[in-house]
Amino acid sequence: MKVGPPAQLKGVESVSKKQEALVLQSVVRVLVASNSRVSLCDCLAHVYGNAADRPERRPRYPSDMTDTEWAVVRASLPVPGWLEGRGGQPEGYCHRQMLDAVRYLVDNGIKWRAMPADFPAWDRVYAFYRRWRDKGLIKELHDRLRDKVRRAEGRDPEPTAGIIDSQSVRAAASVPAATRGYDGGKMVPGRKRHIVVDCLGLLLAVLVTAANVTDREAGASLLARLRARYFRLTLVWADGGYTGSLVDIAAKAWRIALTVVKRNHDTAGFKVLPKRWLVERTFAWLMRSRRLARDYETRTDTAEAMLLWSMTMVMSRRLARRSS
Repeated sequence: MKVGPPAQLKGVESVSKKQEALVLQSVVRVLVASNSRVSLCDCLAHVYGNAADRPERRPRYPSDMTDTEWAVVRASLPVPGWLEGRGGQPEGYCHRQMLDAVRYLVDNGIKWRAMPADFPAWDRVYAFYRRWRDKGLIKELHDRLRDKVRRAEGRDPEPTAGIIDSQSVRAAASVPAATRGYDGGKMVPGRKRHIVVDCLGLLLAVLVTAANVTDREAGASLLARLRARYFRLTLVWADGGYTGSLVDIAAKAWRIALTVVKRNHDTAGFKVLPKRWLVERTFAWLMRSRRLARDYETRTDTAEAMLLWSMTMVMSRRLARRSS
């Protein structure tokens, strides 16, 4: 004959089973909540890639994208090759986290190895940055955001006029001697950034050279890029550094009217010059990013990508303010 437990222990067993059930229910709630937080991310790596098991990171830095800004950027992100059947392995890291990590580096001017711990590993972030640089994905994202900003301002996405100028910056020790020089006019050793902007101050073309390259030499390469990309652009304003044979070459070879806006020699002090102040304002926008205060990049195309990343932050924030 089987003897059961004493009567006083039956109540204890029932209470312990109830507590165990409550604990299991709480664990299930936590797991469901964590899975729901991960599934909230709608980036392509989470929806179609291998990033579904990655925990979601909470934005905490000023450079992090808000939900409104992420919605603007996500709609303009280029589609990765593995998603279109062009080869490659599905990505295992969240696109939003990767974008925030690169933006943090550009905005704060840190080293790659000094990436905060709440971001993915620094070598994975650098591999993401390098892939976007080499494949031209950052330029594609930049151009899409610029077209959106121009439409929001009531302008046609294809510009018809631009402003060209250059900026000399000091180079760090990591810059090789082959791509650095000395700007005798501004007495700056390092590199020179040549840009062309539209009438809203948005970047149209970027070129980074050694500081000893003249504006006329770099201007010829920039105008050739403009003609290949923007077929409607016919007018470019410039300063006195672009005078000479470049004006005739631009008119004959690329059908671009290069108009030089000169400063009067009898003018004392600071004076805002027509059209030229637009490109100077763009340089001021770019210098807000601490990574651009000095040129740290070994390759010139990496330095050009840094300029595009900085300008992408400016445009995405402007679009987010408009949408909100």
